[in-house]
Amino acid sequence: MDLSKKQQYGVLAGLAVLMAITRYHHFVPVPDASWAIYFIGGFYLKGLSRWAFPALMLEAVAIDYVSTQHLGVSSYCLTPAYAFLVPTHAVLWLGGFWLQGRASMNGRGFGALCASAFVTVSIAFTISNGSFYWLGGRYATPNMAEYLDRFAEYYPHFLAMPCLYIAIAAATHVALVMAKRTAAERAARS
Repeated sequence: MDLSKKQQYGVLAGLAVLMAITRYHHFVPVPDASWAIYFIGGFYLKGLSRWAFPALMLEAVAIDYVSTQHLGVSSYCLTPAYAFLVPTHAVLWLGGFWLQGRASMNGRGFGALCASAFVTVSIAFTISNGSFYWLGGRYATPNMAEYLDRFAEYYPHFLAMPCLYIAIAAATHVALVMAKRTAAERAARS
């Protein structure tokens, strides 16, 4: 999906607003969309990747800083493992980027979307969850049995939420493409 620069800036602005609304969910109580934002950014922002990814990372860090230091949000998750959010988010971005070359409005494209979302969100969760558990310093005696229990406890939610947001984005994409096609067909008949 090749967007014009103007369209890419619009997508980036929309993703930045969505992150601002959902990452700190005091004002709007909805799940964090950050992981989906990186996946969607990788898909749509090919021409802006060199600075859009770092800009969204800086936004996420700024939101986390302000919310934990000034708005009363717990800083429990801010551990040495926090640095692993960079590779976590990069995997999601690359998943969207990979999908861009395989996206189509048919069953094969839907399969590529599902596979890419599932695999990249799963890898991202493994990086994020594993680094927090093993390197975060929150567990006195980390062990594989406890890690696997925690992985199984949190994985379904961390898989479902980004995939839900990605599904909404995909449905919106399909609706816009179909509307554009319908408008072009009407214009051709006129």
